Amino acid sequence: MDQSTISMQRRRFTVEEYYRMAEVGILNENDRVELIDGEIVEMEPTSLRHSLCVAMLTERLTSAIDDRAYLWPMNPVRFSRDTEPQPDIVFIRGPLDRYTEHPAPEDVVFLVEVSDVSYHFDRDVKLSLYARAGVPEVWIVDLRRDVIEVFREPSAAGYAATHRIERGYKVTPAAFSDVVIAADDILPPTD
Repeated sequence: MDQSTISMQRRRFTVEEYYRMAEVGILNENDRVELIDGEIVEMEPTSLRHSLCVAMLTERLTSAIDDRAYLWPMNPVRFSRDTEPQPDIVFIRGPLDRYTEHPAPEDVVFLVEVSDVSYHFDRDVKLSLYARAGVPEVWIVDLRRDVIEVFREPSAAGYAATHRIERGYKVTPAAFSDVVIAADDILPPTD
């Protein structure tokens, strides 16, 4: 057979198939992957700055938001039958005992992606996914440029409102107008 005439097809997976792969050992707990539009995507290694930023965000946001929303860090959010991303920080509606499966987009109050080498994937692929699903607010903490990008007003076309927060300025989640955090308290040192 002439190899130039073979058409390559991608095999897309459902969330159920994805979990079945873990059950039978194809994927294991050390695999840093997430399911995006039916494709298993390997997540980038976590740098020290990334880890510090997630820890700083977790500490500041959790104490400020208290029990008005619940932290769901680095855990899956079920977007559809073939998409289950794992954002770095997610705040979901409570109470927690109402969840019999992973939270859905309508359960998300806001979420944060901390990006260094994953910036283009987070900005081009995941942000579009979040907007289409109606996640009301997304922050992308861009560690390479040392800024926080805030996205609000989701639609199928993307986010209508965007803001860029640099060091020296403050950021506030729309759902919690009393929570004001300095960008310098989120962005880890560059040296």
